[in-house]
Amino acid sequence: MVYDPICQACRMHESADQHDHAFVSAASIAMELILRPEVSDRWLQPSALPKMSIGALASHLGRQISRAAELLPVVADLPMLESADEHYARAAWVTSTSPDDPANDRGTDDAEAALGPAALRGRTTAALQAVRDLLVAGDARDVVSIPWQGWSLRRPDFLLTRLLELVVHSDDLAASLELPTPEFPDEAFAPVRDLLVRLAVRRHGQSAFVATLTRRERARSIDAF
Repeated sequence: MVYDPICQACRMHESADQHDHAFVSAASIAMELILRPEVSDRWLQPSALPKMSIGALASHLGRQISRAAELLPVVADLPMLESADEHYARAAWVTSTSPDDPANDRGTDDAEAALGPAALRGRTTAALQAVRDLLVAGDARDVVSIPWQGWSLRRPDFLLTRLLELVVHSDDLAASLELPTPEFPDEAFAPVRDLLVRLAVRRHGQSAFVATLTRRERARSIDAF
C-alpha cells in the first residue's frame, strides 16, 4: 500500500464515533428480524446459504452484535490495519475458493444454533444493550482487536465490517424466510454500499463495474468477494 501523508492525516482525525449510532440502529433492525416467529418455526430448515440452517444463519447474524459487545471494551494488542478495505483484502475467507475451506468453517454457527432460538434471543438482546451502554459511557475503545484475524482496526472500520455483516446477512435471513428484506437507514446502508462498490471495483476493475451498471449488453457477473 502506498503511503499518502494527506490521507493518513485525514484518517488520524476521523471521528472515533463515526459509525457508533449507525451500528446500534442496524443491530436493532437485525434484532427485530431475529425475533420474528418464523425464525423459531423454521430453525432447522435449510437457509439460502449453502450448508447453513436457518438457525445457524440467524446465529451468525446475531453474533455480529455479540462480537461488538465482546471486543469494543478490550485494549487492542494486535497490529492495526489502515482501513476496512485492507481488512477484506487480507481476510482468508474472502480469498478462499470453496465453502469447505477452513476459513469458512461453520462450526461456531452450528454450535450456537444447537442451543436453540431462545438462547439466541437472550444473548443477542443482552449484547445489544451492552453495546449501547459501552458507547453511551464512552468505554468503547478507539482501536479494536479482531483476534481471529490477527489484526486490529480503528473503531469506525471495525463497526463498518460489522455493519456489512448485518446488512448482508439480514438480507440472507429474510430471503431464507421468504420475508421482505429490512430497510436500513442511510447512515447504516450508505457506508456498506460504498464499501461494497470499492471492493467490487478492486476485484473486477473499473471497466467491468461501469459496464455492468450501465450497459446491459456488456454486463458481467461481478461481486465484492
